[in-house]
Amino acid sequence: MSLLPKFVDERFMAHRRQSTSIAGMISAALALVLFEYRYFHDGVFSKDLLAVGLTFVALKFIVMGWHYLKA
Repeated sequence: MSLLPKFVDERFMAHRRQSTSIAGMISAALALVLFEYRYFHDGVFSKDLLAVGLTFVALKFIVMGWHYLKA
C-alpha cells in the first residue's frame, strides 16, 4: 500500500509527467548539440553522444506511433 495518493493529486502527477518529458527532450537535444560541437569544432566523432541523442529520437517516434495506432 502506497502513501503517495494521500499526499499528491492528479495535478501533481500531470506536472511531474510533463516536467520529466521536457527534461528528457532538453537532455537529448543537449547531447545532439554537444555531439555536433565536438564533431564540427574539434573534429571528434563521439559515438556515445550520438547514440544517446538518436536513441531518444527513435524512442520518441516509436511511442508517438504506438499512441497514434492505439487511439
